Formats: sequence, structure tokens, C-alpha cells
Amino acid sequence: MKFACDFQRTASTTASLGSMTADATRPRRLRVYDIMFGSEATPADAAILWTIRRCSAAGTSTAVTPQNLDPASATTEYDAGENHTVEPTYTANAILLNVPLNQRATFRWVAAPGGELVMPATANNGFGIETDTISTGTPIITSQVHADEE
Repeated sequence: MKFACDFQRTASTTASLGSMTADATRPRRLRVYDIMFGSEATPADAAILWTIRRCSAAGTSTAVTPQNLDPASATTEYDAGENHTVEPTYTANAILLNVPLNQRATFRWVAAPGGELVMPATANNGFGIETDTISTGTPIITSQVHADEE
């Protein structure tokens, strides 16, 4: 089952943009195959380092409802959240993807076949999106994630 999640917030070096974690009662594997990063703020020359990291707990955030790409599919067993006030519990040194990007640019990462970012079918495990390096300002940032749940 394929679905999309849209995350948005004011960029922060101390608060994650969003996270997706396996449901505690029915965890399933997740394969992330497409991620877009960008900013809809007034163009500036801020440099932002986008980091995708594994996590073992979701933290506290505003709920995001994953949207099925096929409306006939069942509801996903993954939980998603944005605008974190308490950070996910990140796994030390478990960086899956780093994307250094100028605020004026939009970037799309698409996995090569078999190269998807795979999350385990373990309760509360998943990934978070951080922007812990921002050269200047606090622009509004957005990320769109497409994933396949097994």
C-alpha cells in the first residue's frame, strides 16, 4: 500500500520537521521511495541541511494523516507527525540521508530500485526529518514523503 505524508513548519535547528513511526499495536515495514524538500518562504540565501534519521519513539507533535495514493487501499499502520515540540528518540549515528540545500532550491530524492529507506516492523520505530543546520533565518519548510507499507 502506497501513501504520502506532507510535513510543514518553521525551520528549526532544535525541532524536527516531521516523523513517521510504526503503530504500536500492528507494526509493519515501511519503504520510503520518494522525498521532496523545499521552502515556500520568501526567497533568501539560507543553506539548510536536511537529515533523515532512524528513531525509536515519535516524540510529541501535531498529527498528520498519511494519504493513500490508491483510495481503495486500507488505512496505513504508520503514525505521522509534524511541528515537533518534543523530539523523536533518535538512534545514535543512524543517518539515512543528508541533503544540503539552498533555500531557493527544491530537491527531490527518488530511490533506485531496491535502494529504498527501509523502516523495521517494530513498534514506534521509524524515521524523523531534521534541519539541524540552517545558515540564516527561520524559513517555512516543507517535505513530502512517499512510502510503501508492507
